[in-house]
Amino acid sequence: MTTSRTAIVTGAARGIGAGVARRLAADGFAVAVLDLDEQACQQVVADIEADGGRALAVGVDVTDEVAVGDAVERIAAELGDPAVLVNNAGIIRDNLLFKMTLADWDSVMSVHLRGAFLMTKAVQGYMTRSGWGRIVNLSSTSALGNRGQANYSAAKAGVQGFTKTLAIELGKFGVTANVIAPGFIETEMTMATAERMGVPFEDFKAFVVKEIPVGRGGLPADIAHAVSFFASDGAGFVSGQVLYVAGGPKA
Repeated sequence: MTTSRTAIVTGAARGIGAGVARRLAADGFAVAVLDLDEQACQQVVADIEADGGRALAVGVDVTDEVAVGDAVERIAAELGDPAVLVNNAGIIRDNLLFKMTLADWDSVMSVHLRGAFLMTKAVQGYMTRSGWGRIVNLSSTSALGNRGQANYSAAKAGVQGFTKTLAIELGKFGVTANVIAPGFIETEMTMATAERMGVPFEDFKAFVVKEIPVGRGGLPADIAHAVSFFASDGAGFVSGQVLYVAGGPKA
């Protein structure tokens, strides 16, 4: 891989996104660290730069078409044309169906699906013109269905269908598109789930881990390792796939 390639990671100020950003920087990519709050991205950028990498903090609402276009243009100008896109930005608004509001539904759909669409549309031209690109979209085991997550489950299933279509449309241009579907990963989002349920996080984690064949919860580094594979030169014949990184088999 040439060291001039640029990767964009959304939702990268913390959790899985931050882990992915750091890993791609270690792999030699210049990394644009995107999140709603640009200041919140600065620590990840500082970590990357301290290790000798190149990174840029960019504050952007991935559901805003104009903001996304401006952000991608800035990244291309300051870091180089985007070659890798990791659509990781996401939110949860969990509730049982009869309690779920329209705002709960719309906000989750907007960030996960509209956000992935806008970001992908904004970068695909750079990738197709260069004849090389990697799109990695984050789904979830919740795409298979999960109580209290009708919105999130539908959005994450939609991400999978979106990605498979990208693989078909963009493959002839040297661009692959794949999905990583994490299971239980120890992040602020899963901590928020435990809080919503009124359960201490350690108790929540222990309950979940009992059902995971490898006997532990996942970490952002586990997802980052999978992203690293999909983003590599060697993964050029792998496209349109859904990889469940969940400590055991999923449907």
